[in-house]
Amino acid sequence: MGTMSVGRLILYIAGMAIATYLIRMIPLAAMKKKITNRFLRSFLYYIPYAVLSAMVFPAILYATSSVLSAAVGCAAAVICSLAGLQLLPVALISCVAVYVTELISGLL
Repeated sequence: MGTMSVGRLILYIAGMAIATYLIRMIPLAAMKKKITNRFLRSFLYYIPYAVLSAMVFPAILYATSSVLSAAVGCAAAVICSLAGLQLLPVALISCVAVYVTELISGLL
């Protein structure tokens, strides 16, 4: 592994910043009026949830000592959220479910 010069590092950071800025700015500049299409509005509404789910779910499975305790914690979180609980109780209950599952299975 060689060392990177400061100039090259600044160039890479600037390139990443420009690319990130363009990805966010182009749709904003292209849309002059409000989106009225129901399908498109619905699609854009659910995009953040879908992306967040796709990023978080794999991490859930490998965040504990076993996939079993992770699945129990995930199931507890899903059930609590479907029951209408807020974020903090859902997180606490799912953590307790993982802890109890690992205690029972002898992983702790």
